[in-house]
Amino acid sequence: MREQRKAQVSRCTGETEVFLNLNLDGTGVYRVETGLPFFDHMLSLWARHGAFDLEVTARGDLAVDGHHTVEDVGICLGQALKAAAGEKAGVTRYGHACIPMDEALALAAVDLSGRGFLAFQVNLPVPRIGDFDTELVEEFLRALAINGEFTLHIQLLAGTNTHHVIEAVFKALSRAMRAAVEYDHRLNGIPSTKGVL
Repeated sequence: MREQRKAQVSRCTGETEVFLNLNLDGTGVYRVETGLPFFDHMLSLWARHGAFDLEVTARGDLAVDGHHTVEDVGICLGQALKAAAGEKAGVTRYGHACIPMDEALALAAVDLSGRGFLAFQVNLPVPRIGDFDTELVEEFLRALAINGEFTLHIQLLAGTNTHHVIEAVFKALSRAMRAAVEYDHRLNGIPSTKGVL
């Protein structure tokens, strides 16, 4: 029986305070409080559909806007993913998912490459959902991939409702990440000819 892969990350700046707990081998239990209800909803979906246990508490300068909070949560979640995955021995490494949400269809592909990169090809029809600036989705994903040191491709294949589009993106990301961090019973070492990721 392998030990559960867990990480705890905190970040305190003049703009935000973020505390985050992650268990890659969880059951999808979550508690998320960022002050941005739509963002909380998306992070909760990510945890539930990825079967990751996630606890996030964030306080930020929301009177300015949500940018710093969203980006810093992305930084912390990326750092937690990297720490929890460790040397990545025996993991699948690659994961992809194509997820529908009503008329929306999103594709996410992940490579735990050790190199942070985001390719984001998603049209978001409206600039805001409630108090949430939809352009922050890309900022969150970039902070996540760069700090998690993994390659992430997101493509929107169909979709006209912005809420559905973003929800499909987060669900696809969660399923792709779940596949990438799962253990491959045929692999014992690092899934790379370089011997390190």
